[in-house]
Amino acid sequence: MPLLSEIARRKKITYFFSGIHKSHKILEIGCGGGWAGQYLISHGWSDYVGLDIKPPADIVGDILNWRKLGIKESSYDIVIAFEVAEHVDIFGACNAILKPGGKLMITTPLPYMDWALRMLELWGLNQKRTTPHSNLVYLKDVSCFRNKNIKIVGFLSQWGIFTKD
Repeated sequence: MPLLSEIARRKKITYFFSGIHKSHKILEIGCGGGWAGQYLISHGWSDYVGLDIKPPADIVGDILNWRKLGIKESSYDIVIAFEVAEHVDIFGACNAILKPGGKLMITTPLPYMDWALRMLELWGLNQKRTTPHSNLVYLKDVSCFRNKNIKIVGFLSQWGIFTKD
């Protein structure tokens, strides 16, 4: 694991997971190798599901096809989407599957700093992207969530906790 990616993982655990009640129903979009789910399950969260376009995920498929994947509207308390939104516009799907009062916990690069992340990848300091960053977005501009808490991390990334009305 590249150094900066490992540091970011530890900070995400502290920042995001402390606000999740153990009884919450959690969906992670873009679970990849499963580090977040492994952490949650090993620390007492029992209602976790990981979704990714490739195995090993609990649900294999594209979040944009959530209905076909058997995911019900307003069915999750928490949706985690770490480093996904730069690849595909997930906001409408996340809003649809969250319960009222549910939270989207999201990280994504700052669009104007994506070049710096590319350099860090080339130098082996950051995790390599698996697909192009073709959907870079500023979290402040996401319109389907009104209640947003956004912070800039390391001048490179934006972290948000959005609450569904």
